Amino acid sequence: MKKQIALVFVVFVVILSFAIPTVAAEQGRAILEYKHDVTGDGKADEIMVYGIPFKGDSPYYQKVWAEIMTSEGQKLKIDYEGGYEPKLDFADLNHDGVKDILYSSATGGSGGLYNYALHTAKGGEIKEIPLPTPLTIQGYFDQDFVAVIKIPGIEKPIILDLWNRRKDYISMGLYQKNGQLNEPTELMIDPIAFFEVIKLEGKDGYGLKGYRQISGAYHADGLGVVETDWYFENGKWHPVHIEWKAADQKAKPRKNR
Repeated sequence: MKKQIALVFVVFVVILSFAIPTVAAEQGRAILEYKHDVTGDGKADEIMVYGIPFKGDSPYYQKVWAEIMTSEGQKLKIDYEGGYEPKLDFADLNHDGVKDILYSSATGGSGGLYNYALHTAKGGEIKEIPLPTPLTIQGYFDQDFVAVIKIPGIEKPIILDLWNRRKDYISMGLYQKNGQLNEPTELMIDPIAFFEVIKLEGKDGYGLKGYRQISGAYHADGLGVVETDWYFENGKWHPVHIEWKAADQKAKPRKNR
């Protein structure tokens, strides 16, 4: 009987030794603190952002969440994707008279991509607001060291003269020395890498500006960025301004050499 009691005690201690660190880890580390009215009652709510580091003092948080203590004492929680340098921005993006909560954290990849999530806590109820859907952009290499980019909302295709990159493309086997393209090859078109809250001219309130990088033969072979201004109306995001910004050369028609 004593042996059975001792065995049960040992098992209990082992289970407890695993349970205590798990509970402690779930408490996370306080990262950020904000005070904004996100419920719409006219009083500031307290928002705390917590994270659990990947290990030790790692700058990467494998788990991130926000806890909102409303002015009425209600506790709300929003779970987010992990990442580097998590932060929150506050703006009325769905135009209902209450500030929404935009979360962002860097993924740490070479593409400079960020995780995003948008929520409203109006009336003390958490609801997710979908983010803009990326435009369908087409991009490909053409003959004579040229790239062609077709962007919805921009009437004419963007024609990029890549003559100054020909040596690199020839050595990679993308082109022959005479400018002949060896095989059809698409450009690298990233998803929306980054959003920022902006005040839109001619619109009532705030919107989002999205940035998408377009690269050539490899990601570091940057050609430029598509910037799109988005406005939320009637339950959907609408692109209201689209602009192409070349990286290091002007877009110009292909010409014979």
